[in-house]
Formats: sequence, structure tokens, C-alpha cells
Amino acid sequence: QVQLVESGGGLVQPVGSLRLSCAASGIIFRYNIVAWYRQGPGKQRESVASIISSRITHYSDSVKGRFTISRDDAKNTVYLQMNSLKPEDTAVYYCTSGGGHWGQGTQVTVSS
Repeated sequence: QVQLVESGGGLVQPVGSLRLSCAASGIIFRYNIVAWYRQGPGKQRESVASIISSRITHYSDSVKGRFTISRDDAKNTVYLQMNSLKPEDTAVYYCTSGGGHWGQGTQVTVSS
């Protein structure tokens, strides 16, 4: 059974940083594409970043240069380092992998 568990969300002030984690069981991240999505209040879920291998990553224009996705194969965990956070980054962040498996999400709130 595949299980994805996100953690690391919270309340942060604008221009602050957070690091989200997505830990997996039942699936090996190094053999799969892993992506972060987010859904802000009143908005549709949108893609944020994805990682295919240690060198192939993709970012949405809204987070490019501020967010970094990475993977620790030993821990079977994918991270999303979020810097220079803005209020519009407020959302529930989800990780997904393995052709349709999703975590429960972690709330990120950027507010002063």
C-alpha cells in the first residue's frame, strides 16, 4: 500500500522560509516522478514543482527562483525548500507520485 505523508507546513511571515517534506512508503521515489501541488483558498489545485531525477526538475513560473525541490533516496523523501515566501503562497501543499497517489496535504500560511 502506497502512503505519502507531508509535513513541515505552518505559519510564516512574508519573506520567510519553510521546508516541506514528503515521506513515502510502498513506493520508491527514485523510480518515479514526484510532484508538489498546492491549492489556495478559493483556487484550483496547481502544480508547483516536480523532480524526475536528481538533475531534472521543473517549477511553475510563480515559484521559480524561490522554491527548490530535492530528493533524499536514503530516506525515500522529497523536500520542497520554500524561500522568500509571499502571502499568495498560502495554500495546502500536496505531494503526489506513482501515477495518482496523493498525500493528505500540509497547510502553509504566509502572513504577518
